[in-house]
Amino acid sequence: MTARPEPAPPHPGPYPPGERVTGLVRALRAHGLGIGTGETVDAGLALAAVGFDDRERMRAALAATLLHGEGQRQVFDRVFDLYFPLVEGREEEPGPGSDDEPADPAAEPARLRDRLAAALAAGDGTALNVLAGEAVGTLGGYGASPGSDGWSSYRTLSRLRPETLLARIRATLREGGGGEPEFADRLTDDEIRRRIEDFRERVRTEARRRVAQRQGRDQVARRAVATTPDRVDFLLAGRAQLDELRRTVRPLARRLATRLAARRRRAARGEIDLRRTLRRSLSTGGVPVRPVLRRRRPGRPELVLLCDVSGSVAGFAHFTMLLVQALHDQFSRVRVFAFVNRVDEVTDLVARGRADPAGLGERILAEATLTGWHGQSDYGTALGEFTERYLDALGPRSVAFVLGDARTNNSDPNLAALRLIADRARRVYWLNPEQPALWSTGDSVAHAYAELVEMRPCRNARQLGELIARLLPV
Repeated sequence: MTARPEPAPPHPGPYPPGERVTGLVRALRAHGLGIGTGETVDAGLALAAVGFDDRERMRAALAATLLHGEGQRQVFDRVFDLYFPLVEGREEEPGPGSDDEPADPAAEPARLRDRLAAALAAGDGTALNVLAGEAVGTLGGYGASPGSDGWSSYRTLSRLRPETLLARIRATLREGGGGEPEFADRLTDDEIRRRIEDFRERVRTEARRRVAQRQGRDQVARRAVATTPDRVDFLLAGRAQLDELRRTVRPLARRLATRLAARRRRAARGEIDLRRTLRRSLSTGGVPVRPVLRRRRPGRPELVLLCDVSGSVAGFAHFTMLLVQALHDQFSRVRVFAFVNRVDEVTDLVARGRADPAGLGERILAEATLTGWHGQSDYGTALGEFTERYLDALGPRSVAFVLGDARTNNSDPNLAALRLIADRARRVYWLNPEQPALWSTGDSVAHAYAELVEMRPCRNARQLGELIARLLPV
């Protein structure tokens, strides 16, 4: 069932290769990929070396010179398809009365499905590319202007429904081959599903290409290409994106641990002891040849997390809990508390959550006492209960992070309780997943809390890692 290879793509066309490479780099940088000038030059040299006869070789050369990890590959591939598309030139839409216009538009999806089933069964990449273009052009256009105002892969796929072709393709593959064992049938079905998903991605790529020709590659590359998981907004992330985020916890924790260890090594050297330095300089005629440093033993801080696990902010809180648990060796002690309108310690639950990070939220809600007579978040009541039951968790070496959007559902914010927490701990930081423009709108009291503790916006995993590395004392 080996798929037929695709033919070599045409030369990149009227757009100079240099402009394509720099546009590709700009788009990747906009998605948070760190690409320097030297890497951009290397990419241009690599492209000149491999030439333009083999598109996949071009893709591999650019990926090898520009990317720093496999996690960046999905974003790269989608941006690459915009700047180095398989099909060049502006698509021509059949106008009314054109000879190319199908005689019966209502029957066109059925004809496309018949051809698609044959191409999928044969594994014909060239035919699948042609069909992706025809499907988007025929079924995916929307708008009232001549041709179309835009192109939608969702509209195309919902009308074509390639996922329903599995049985037909299986029957085609069985023709002339006799009966096959059940195990072989399962392998065949898995391969068919892979080919169908590959075709769906070709349709998405074609739709983005057509939109890019009208709106500009740079704009579409910034807005229509999904970003890397560490830049996904916590409040907008779906289940699949949160699952992907959880897989980044360990790599992110390793990077943060390295940065924190480097900060501690620098801090361990200490500052110059002026008096002892001047005393030692007497032996060299008053010239401080050998400065004397104040040696100090850096103490690892105690970390306390107080997390709102209600509603849309729950994903943010759960990810932070898992990250801190992965970093537990960097702290002398870690204690984690969760709340909705009541607060409970969940340190042990988070420690056990390493084996099943996806189920951490369900375990916390099931095993901890977080709600009273209603299920809405109540910061004032939760902060008050924390000061009554768990104030001994804070001390002169404690750094506390409060995680939440500061939306109190119009209840009393209990500023006195937060003030007591701030007085007790060494440092208190509030990480808010909402953008600052929304603070103190509606039922938010963010600015009132920000007058008592330092409040920082923290909207994605990249920001969270930077804040933890920068704010934690050494």
